[in-house]
Amino acid sequence: MLIDSHCHLDRIDLAPYQNDFSCFMDEAKNNQIEHLLCIAIDLESYPAMLDLVSTYQQISVTVGVHPNVQECIDPSVNDLINLGQADKVIGIGETGLDYFRSEGNLEWQHNRFKNHIQAAKKLKKPLIIHTREAKEDTLRILKEENAGEVGGVIHCFTEDWEFAQKAMDLNFYISFSGIVTFKNASAIREVAKKVPVDKFLIETDSPYLAPVPFRGRPNYPTYVRYVADQVAELRGISSAKTAEISSKNFYDLFRL
Repeated sequence: MLIDSHCHLDRIDLAPYQNDFSCFMDEAKNNQIEHLLCIAIDLESYPAMLDLVSTYQQISVTVGVHPNVQECIDPSVNDLINLGQADKVIGIGETGLDYFRSEGNLEWQHNRFKNHIQAAKKLKKPLIIHTREAKEDTLRILKEENAGEVGGVIHCFTEDWEFAQKAMDLNFYISFSGIVTFKNASAIREVAKKVPVDKFLIETDSPYLAPVPFRGRPNYPTYVRYVADQVAELRGISSAKTAEISSKNFYDLFRL
């Protein structure tokens, strides 16, 4: 059985499923997807996201505001704590830093990141970290804010082995997305080979970043098996073993 540890179910294209979310969930079950973690991006769309998945026990959610979202409700620590207390919420985020899409004075992004970390510590729930072209500041803030108390996951990993080691030292898991299947992802594949057996997850980040052979097309959680296959090949183990290991790691991290 497989787990997609990071997807945006409220944003996937349901046209191939007669615009019926239940039909998509049937397909996920048929593809041996045991659990899905639906990740929040902003608070405006959060109620509709929660309503979409509320009746499915095999779907958990997070609450948070993505670092690239600017025209939005910017949550206080208390806002995040209040929303994050719900049983279905198992993590805080996605949160972090992104210097690729955001420019200028990014103090607001740093403050938002810190608020998420403080809320996660109060709730004792792991963090889902987004970082792009901001690895030094990401690590610095995680360390300064004692984020290791709750740990979490560096999702959609795109950095090098040195960064992975430092993140793991701070109590964070490394999650591989469809990018690990791309031909130009040699540094990421090297990390996938080296990361300790008890420290990696797999994800799709759907509807974004579809793996080969679907690159450039809409992504779906059912494609997580292609990520598992690639990681398995890199590590010299079976896809079934990769699924087993990454699923155990997911349940350990989120205490499910």
